[in-house]
Amino acid sequence: MIKLIIKKFISDYENIKDNNVRKNYGILSGILGIICNLILFSIKFVTGILMNSIAIISDAFNNLTDSGSSFITILGANFSSKPPDKEHPYGHGRFEYVASLIVSFIIFGVGIELLRNSINKIIHPEVIQINLFSIIILSLSILIKLWMYSYNRYIGILINSSMNKATAKDSLNDAIATTGVIAGTAIGAVLEFPVDGILGVIISILIIYTGFTTARDSVNVLLGTSPDPELLDKIQYLIDQNQTINYVHDLKIHDYGPGRLMASMHVVVPPEMTVADAHFIIHGLEQKIEQELGIEIVIHIDPVKDIDENPDLLKKDFRSPQ
Repeated sequence: MIKLIIKKFISDYENIKDNNVRKNYGILSGILGIICNLILFSIKFVTGILMNSIAIISDAFNNLTDSGSSFITILGANFSSKPPDKEHPYGHGRFEYVASLIVSFIIFGVGIELLRNSINKIIHPEVIQINLFSIIILSLSILIKLWMYSYNRYIGILINSSMNKATAKDSLNDAIATTGVIAGTAIGAVLEFPVDGILGVIISILIIYTGFTTARDSVNVLLGTSPDPELLDKIQYLIDQNQTINYVHDLKIHDYGPGRLMASMHVVVPPEMTVADAHFIIHGLEQKIEQELGIEIVIHIDPVKDIDENPDLLKKDFRSPQ
């Protein structure tokens, strides 16, 4: 279904390397998220009030925060797609990571508040009014959340969006949490035990943990992480196709946002090679890496006769963390 929606609302949808296309994917997923989460919030909030269930009300407000997250996804898609300017020569791609961090703070804050209310429900338990219609409504909400997980995961992988991947993870957690609410509500209706409050605590902790992991992933990218081993293998493969290069070291990869990778490295070539010949080979390698891997790279030439006689270079391993 999501593929049909993408084809209908995103022109040139296959050109995912284009900034405007990536922006439109982010906006589309954000709008879908707002619509679905507002529907879920309304359904669960009314159901929670009618059933007098803090667990369901907590689940409802979790969906409301997801609507806010979807709105920030739209903002992130718009700001991160802006072209480079004088103040930001490397573009605005990292705004998407900042947006993910903001989302994590919202999730974390809501989790703390719901935890407080859930503990109060354990201390002062109230009777839950359960009926078949409410259970059916909650079951339908699970299906909606599973669809949201599916389309966010698809878009996240397709355009390599940390925002969509985080939203997919959150949607799956919501589906699991609502399943637990249904089971717990049914149990709480026949047992004199504050199951509702306990479920509220569990959901709150799940919300808090989701906020923590989203913040951790965003901060890691902003601080700079080691290059992806799979990406290193692809770079090495392109280098190995050129027999003139004897050794590679000091590879550094910088992430300025999805689709905005910049790198530098040193390559060892025979000292008898002319500058013109070396430049021709290295320039061709730079172009090939950019075309096939989407990395804008600058390569420095080291003319060395025998690499084995240069232990200092050998210490600077190609795959050492940067």
